[in-house]
Amino acid sequence: MFNLARIRGGIHPAGHKDRSAALPIGTLALPPRLYLPLLQHAGAENLPLVKVGDRVLKGQLLASSPSELSAPLHAPSSGRIVEVGPIPAPHPSGLQVNGLVIECDGEERWIDLDVPADPFAVAPLILAERVAQAGIVGLGGAIFPAAVKLKQGTRHEIKTVLVNGSECEPYLSTDDRLMRERAEAIVDGARLIQHILRAYSIVIAIEDNKPEALAAMRAASEPFGAIEVVAVPARYPMGSAKQLIQEITGREVPAGGRSTAVGVLVHNVGTVYAIQQALRHGRPLISRVVTVAGSCVTSPRNLETLIGTPAQALFDACGGLAREPRQLMLGGPMMGVQLPSAGVPLIKGATGLLALAAHELPQREAAPCIRCARCVDACPMGLTPLQMAAHARVDDFDGASDYGLSDCILCGCCAYVCPSHIPLVQYFQYAMGQQDERRNAARKNDYIKQLSEARTARLAAEEAARKAAKAAKAQQRKPARPVGEASGAAPIPESIPEPVAERISESVQP
Repeated sequence: MFNLARIRGGIHPAGHKDRSAALPIGTLALPPRLYLPLLQHAGAENLPLVKVGDRVLKGQLLASSPSELSAPLHAPSSGRIVEVGPIPAPHPSGLQVNGLVIECDGEERWIDLDVPADPFAVAPLILAERVAQAGIVGLGGAIFPAAVKLKQGTRHEIKTVLVNGSECEPYLSTDDRLMRERAEAIVDGARLIQHILRAYSIVIAIEDNKPEALAAMRAASEPFGAIEVVAVPARYPMGSAKQLIQEITGREVPAGGRSTAVGVLVHNVGTVYAIQQALRHGRPLISRVVTVAGSCVTSPRNLETLIGTPAQALFDACGGLAREPRQLMLGGPMMGVQLPSAGVPLIKGATGLLALAAHELPQREAAPCIRCARCVDACPMGLTPLQMAAHARVDDFDGASDYGLSDCILCGCCAYVCPSHIPLVQYFQYAMGQQDERRNAARKNDYIKQLSEARTARLAAEEAARKAAKAAKAQQRKPARPVGEASGAAPIPESIPEPVAERISESVQP
């Protein structure tokens, strides 16, 4: 029985999952070229290690991480590097980002993979580092490097590994099919994560509208006593980590805090599977399952897709588009981003590819707020979206922060229920972006100030050193004083001149 009293906010949008979830995961033919953005994670852009003309093997490291918050990039297939530079990006603006282009040779030649005989016999930090080297990020859409979360076990006491299989976003069914078809590998991955974190237990949370996935995961977990498979209410955004933790444990993550504050670490089902593939088979993250759906798609389904595959190739594999879509989206309709065209590549965080018709999108124009407070009731974080939007609209970002902007998860529940059709999430994204720019500018100014102060100190030290050297040289050039010469006194003559001697003689006569 669900404890509905502690489920705050949320909505029940239409699922639109049946068509894609009914078919097994399909495989996609190798495209002629793969387009790999250097930024597919939450950190800084990767640094390319290859140049145009280089031959690469499948799984080969192509770009290294400049920081711990980045994830390296590997070749999804063997072939030749034909471009290093700007490529199309999955962003509504159509802006280009730096990336690599591989011309596939069709041979699919792998590098030699380093596979441990028994991962459970390997030290946890070494396993976490293997995950980092595999380039694995959160595959639920957050694209946060998975190894950073795994290393939290050295800093915090993690009691529970929470595997997130709720998948509450409409249209998406990648996690559902993964759990149905690869349940044993997911359970194995969860146990490996438990070993890395030294956690006490594993909980696998799945929405109650996925009975086949629940059955498959329970069957795979049965041989292991410390794994519990729990059904949670089908309520958006149950897939958000903070909502899921509160539902499962009854504990609320503090405002501005992380899940480790309550002893829980959350990983998406797809991420857990990718970690298992890296630690058991040595495979870096070069592919993922993507839901291709929307009423414009002829045959919606889930496809195992190489990272960097153009979106058009996925539509073609699903029978093409039945009609011209009103909007293309990467991810789900609630939290995804609009695509400028079907020519952009699929990235690590691409949970879905949607081709939506006009009737699947909101049509009405925004009207003035009537202060009905429906957005407040729907907010799963207990915020007041109407107040945050009012401050963001007039560029009062500090005022928006006072109402909890930093705790907003951009789930879109408020905009979904708004009778005035106000694009609330757009205001929040704008305010967050402006705040990020301010913080970056402040950090840049601080850095410039530090450089300026360091330069001033260096110049002063160099000037002092020059003066000291000049004084030392001047001291060395001074002639040596004769013996008996007093400091600062005239030298004593060896004899007294005759006229002077006579005057002295006269002055001393009686």
